[in-house]
Amino acid sequence: MLVFYKERLAFLSVPKTGTTAYESALAARADMVISDPPMLKHAPVYRYNRFIRPMFERVCDAKLEVVAVMREPVSWLGSWYRYRQRPFMAGKPNSTEGVSFDDFVLAYMKGKKPGFADVGSQFQFLKTQPNGTGVDHLFRYEDQPKLQAFLQDRLKVTLSLKQENVSPQMALNLSPGIAGRFRKKCAEEFDLYASIN
Repeated sequence: MLVFYKERLAFLSVPKTGTTAYESALAARADMVISDPPMLKHAPVYRYNRFIRPMFERVCDAKLEVVAVMREPVSWLGSWYRYRQRPFMAGKPNSTEGVSFDDFVLAYMKGKKPGFADVGSQFQFLKTQPNGTGVDHLFRYEDQPKLQAFLQDRLKVTLSLKQENVSPQMALNLSPGIAGRFRKKCAEEFDLYASIN
């Protein structure tokens, strides 16, 4: 997570949406960088609302706008699947070694997910809280120029991004039947993604 106090902006770090590259590019420009531990680096809206927002509002009398990135839901799961295919994950409970992408998505849709498919939810991460705290500026991962233009204009910087924390490349095919079930079971993910202008 990055906080830009003067610009009244908090940039949440949704996992598997390329935010580590932005963190590296903007860390020196940010007033607050939370890069570790992962549960704080990747603080969702509800955690931001509980801990970060009150700190700035009560101590600094400052209301921050929230910016975040969302990835197309199948692509997002594909990135997690590939990330957990890395060789050093072999033999670990979260490894997807020996698991097909179809089986990974089926496991993700279970109520009690096995460890390898327990990767959270973009919808839950970005969900607006009962007090109205939510994401003010939501961008599609697939539209990097729009996100970059927003950040460059708002922060008055020129961005130079390098790829970081990249999942291994591999072709992934989700069978149509499972894709349909996923779209139905996790409709809120697709609806939120479709709502991004």
